[in-house]
Formats: sequence, C-alpha cells, structure tokens
Amino acid sequence: MRDHPLHEGEGEARRALVVAVARSWLGTPYRHQASVRGEGADCLGLVRGIWREVMGDEPEAPPPYRPDWAEVGGEEALWAAARRRLVEIAPERAGLGDVLLFRIAAGAPAKHCAVLSAVEGPERRMIHAYWGRSVVESWMGPWWRRRLVAAFRWPEKLKE
Repeated sequence: MRDHPLHEGEGEARRALVVAVARSWLGTPYRHQASVRGEGADCLGLVRGIWREVMGDEPEAPPPYRPDWAEVGGEEALWAAARRRLVEIAPERAGLGDVLLFRIAAGAPAKHCAVLSAVEGPERRMIHAYWGRSVVESWMGPWWRRRLVAAFRWPEKLKE
C-alpha cells in the first residue's frame, strides 16, 4: 500500500476543492454508467466527474458494465482501477475528499464508491450516487463502516 503525503496547504486546498465539486453534484439523478452533473451519474460516474473538474481529462474510459457486474464477474475491477489512478491509503486514515470503496456483499468485489465529505460531528459523511435516487450526502453509519474496504487520495497533479 502506498501512502503519499501532500504538502499541507496544497492538500487542504485540494480536499476542499474535491468536496466542493462533489457537493455541486448533489441532486444529480442516479443513472447507470452516466457521468453528467445535473443529468445523471452512478457512483463511478460521480468520481469520474470530480476527476474531470479537479484533475482534467480522464486517463481511461471505463468499459461498459452491467448493474450486477460485481456479482457476476468476481474480479476487483473497481479496486484495480482506483489503484491505477489514485493513491491507496489505509481506510482508517481517510480524510476529507478521499475516495472510499465499499464491499456491499460479503465475499463479493468492492462495487460502490463515495467521497468522504465531513469528518466532524457525530458521524462522518460521504457523497455518493445512491441507486434509485440521486447523488446524496449521507451519514457513514455502522452499515457503511462495516463495508468500507479501501480508501484513496487523489494524485498530486492538479488540473491547470
């Protein structure tokens, strides 16, 4: 696992930017495989949209995937893609703006992602595309905490 510290000021500014961009997606309807703010996004589409606004062009396009891709594929495709483009950290070290991966079903690959949006208060909060609804900011209660399997920071290169 790589752990890549950022310069303090730069890291805080980047985290604030990521959270602000993620919040600008709130209310975007859930749409499988979509990544257009205000029009539609799934959880990966939300992270892709944040990448475009913060980092620039996407480094790779995701292949087509079915809603049940993790249940039928058995591979850690989302985790592998995150490792290629983001900086993996221990989940307990996740901070504002970091990308979180969740394993929804025991023994199945991680298939849900979110952005950590708040660490103060009674519970952490995250922004994610909620199936059947929209992009929401919700509490990261016990159900989500039990399913958290990985966390990632954004790479150092910023969009120019």
